[in-house]
Amino acid sequence: MGDNRDFTLPIELIEAARTVIEANRARGKKIVVAESCTGGLVSAALTEIPGSSDVFQAGFVSYSNDAKMAMLSVSLDVLETFGAVSIAVAWGMAQGALEHSDADTAVAITGIAGPDGGSEKKPVGTVVFARARRGADPKEIVADLKEFGDLGRGGVRLQAALCALELLMPVEDSP
Repeated sequence: MGDNRDFTLPIELIEAARTVIEANRARGKKIVVAESCTGGLVSAALTEIPGSSDVFQAGFVSYSNDAKMAMLSVSLDVLETFGAVSIAVAWGMAQGALEHSDADTAVAITGIAGPDGGSEKKPVGTVVFARARRGADPKEIVADLKEFGDLGRGGVRLQAALCALELLMPVEDSP
């Protein structure tokens, strides 16, 4: 059976998740996450917080392009035109997560954690984020591309997860 040591996430990640859960709970908001390069790290951090189920609705880990299409309704055209690591795909993932949940806010993360997969245009450490809000103007696209650099696979994933948690904080002017 192995040993019974607890699996522990970095404390900064857990504290960021606690802040997100508490802030959304205080506003009565529900959240959903669509993850690719973070592989469920954001969802793991959120569910580390006792009682998070009243805020955190779902976590979609759509690592492959097929999964992005099947689980989140990202179109093949968008994937082929822009590539999996693009604002268009991150936005599609966030919209899909909203459609497939009853959350108020969705955040999507897609990127290149390394050590392979980078290119001159999209080097290792490139991560794209998108946030979609239910009831927001469909023309209002909230997305960002960050280049963390080659921090190692774990380092890129941690920084990406921390950024995603920041985006999950409730927005003051949200509907």
